[in-house]
Amino acid sequence: MRTAIELNELTKTYGQRRGLDGLTLQVRAGEVFGYLGPNGAGKSTTIRLLLDLIRPTSGTARVLGLDPRAGAVELHRRIGYLAGDFVVDGRQRAGECLAFLGGLRGGVPVARITELAARLELDLTARIKSLSKGNRQKVGIIQAFMHDPELLILDEPTSGLDPLVQQTFLDLVTEARTAGQTVFMSSHIMSEVEAVADRVAIIREGRLVATDTVTDLRSRSFLQVRLTFADPVRPEEFSVLPGVTDLVLDGTTLTCRVDGSPDPLVKAAARHTLTGLRADTQDLEELFHAYYTGHAA
Repeated sequence: MRTAIELNELTKTYGQRRGLDGLTLQVRAGEVFGYLGPNGAGKSTTIRLLLDLIRPTSGTARVLGLDPRAGAVELHRRIGYLAGDFVVDGRQRAGECLAFLGGLRGGVPVARITELAARLELDLTARIKSLSKGNRQKVGIIQAFMHDPELLILDEPTSGLDPLVQQTFLDLVTEARTAGQTVFMSSHIMSEVEAVADRVAIIREGRLVATDTVTDLRSRSFLQVRLTFADPVRPEEFSVLPGVTDLVLDGTTLTCRVDGSPDPLVKAAARHTLTGLRADTQDLEELFHAYYTGHAA
């Protein structure tokens, strides 16, 4: 399978501080790859190394089969990039700015810019300095997507966007994947990554903690179960069940954590009269925090 990004033992130090520590990672061509971690974990450092904005202390990176430094001119034509701190000349109108950036990429049809602006509800006649943070972010999203690049590298792409525009952005990402484009999306907002990513990587203090599909990560999640019975039950009936931990019995209400199949717990509960049942699964954010604090396997 072709790879769009391949990192091998990539390390970047800033004096005594390490931004990345031996990062080895592959992103497959045509997938949406979520890159998760809180501020300071090394996400932006990784992206800047991919784009040759900074140079690694050691290790190697290949982007679309090319060295980021030697192939910088070609790569910058083939990549759509949205920086976490997107900044352009505030004196320009949004449409003028996008036309200028499109010209630098060899020309982008005006109809394409207009279409994206309409979907994101951006006024192309407004001067950038008059725009809110969310509307400036829309300019950044449009300039990244408008030339239909092979690879999209997006650093905290929905910063400042309202929920409806966030959904439009996620639609654009899904459409890019359908068209065969690769999306590398750095974020600390788990819900947006969970909605569109094929695989995710979790980074902690410059080191890779986990890489997996969203489906497989979710399969490792546990259930938080709350059972309410008509009459008192003995906790021993449930504490010995496989996968049941953190059991607490308060009157006729039993709460516990279930790892794996809930079938033994359900069968044991069925021997009594239930008046209430609730089971909550972890979302990706809870899984992330479990990995990040070292509590996950």
